[in-house]
Amino acid sequence: MSRSGSQAREERRSRRAERRLWRKEHRRPGPPGPYVLLPWLLMGLGSFSNLFQGDTPSPWIGGAGLLAFNSLYISVVFRGFNKKKRESPVSYVLIGALAAVTLALAGGYGGSWLLFFPLLSLACGTILRSRWLAVGLLALAVTACLVAIWHKDSASTPWTLAYGTFISGAVTSALLTLSETVMELRSTRQELARSAVERERLRFSRDLHDLLGHTMSVIVVKAEAARRLAPRDLDNALQQVADIESVGRQALTEIREAVTGYREGSLATELDRARSALTSAGIEPTVRRSGPPLAPQTEALLGWVTREAVTNVLRHSTATACAFVIASTPDRVRLTVTDDGRGPSADTPSSTPGIGGTGLKGLTERLAAAGGSLEAGPGPGGGFVVTAELPVGEPGGEDEVGGTATAPAPGA
Repeated sequence: MSRSGSQAREERRSRRAERRLWRKEHRRPGPPGPYVLLPWLLMGLGSFSNLFQGDTPSPWIGGAGLLAFNSLYISVVFRGFNKKKRESPVSYVLIGALAAVTLALAGGYGGSWLLFFPLLSLACGTILRSRWLAVGLLALAVTACLVAIWHKDSASTPWTLAYGTFISGAVTSALLTLSETVMELRSTRQELARSAVERERLRFSRDLHDLLGHTMSVIVVKAEAARRLAPRDLDNALQQVADIESVGRQALTEIREAVTGYREGSLATELDRARSALTSAGIEPTVRRSGPPLAPQTEALLGWVTREAVTNVLRHSTATACAFVIASTPDRVRLTVTDDGRGPSADTPSSTPGIGGTGLKGLTERLAAAGGSLEAGPGPGGGFVVTAELPVGEPGGEDEVGGTATAPAPGA
């Protein structure tokens, strides 16, 4: 019983801690709201005291003016914390009415009623911004100073009243502007975090598509070869089965590396795999390579293009030959994959007209991010041609290729 009660207390403490953490993370930065400006209305207590003590002529007019000032002040302050309402013409009308009431009360009574000028400045600071704020506060400070000089009975010197009037609105506006900037930065940070998550999801989905699509195609081709060879050549059939096991194990390794974001790519490795897969499918591969060695990131991107092109040849082309041509110069490199088949059929799903399915679309985006291009379509003499072009030595970025590539391989 005691243990159960202790566990219940621990759970309650844990829930309270979670609620405190949630409130802390979702707390609004900056001032808590318009209520922070309401206590400044206590500056009008002197005027309120004059009304009750009978020191103010026409107390009913003074009381009505005091009520109107407080009501307008509260309305303006609450609208100042809502951007849409703050920029509404109604807010400027209310500010004008508040200024008129302030000028009438301060000009008519003087004394402690002059303290309504700093309160009016606070209200202006919640509504006005930039140039209008500077003009309004200067005009208000000068007016407060002139009215105080005219009455000669201010609770403080005219210059002090003018300074207090100006600084009240300036500080209020600066604090609210800073608060809004902090909230915008916080919103921007959250949006950037969401964008980063979306980019990582897109990278991961493209990696899985390229990895599994190619691997499954190779396994299917080798399984068909093993089925055909089994009745007449058991040794070769067993070799195909061993290749299937090897491809499956390699696929598991690549998937683990893709999940952790550290998968390495190599054009030479992909070309070797392409030779094996195409030969098993009865397609004769040809590789021609010329030019200087490539940067690791460029090799990795061309490796992805090779993998996707081979996958499409195995799935859709019914080709008998497939040629890979890698030609590089000091500035750019071009990979061309050509087969003599019929290409993707008309009913093959296509995500991007003229580019092909999901894999080629993803590769197009990757190469474009690296400053390159990808073209895919029927060849002039039949078959299907995939052409990728990239700048030499300009990395595509780790996020795009899914990791850091290995060193350039020697030409095939």
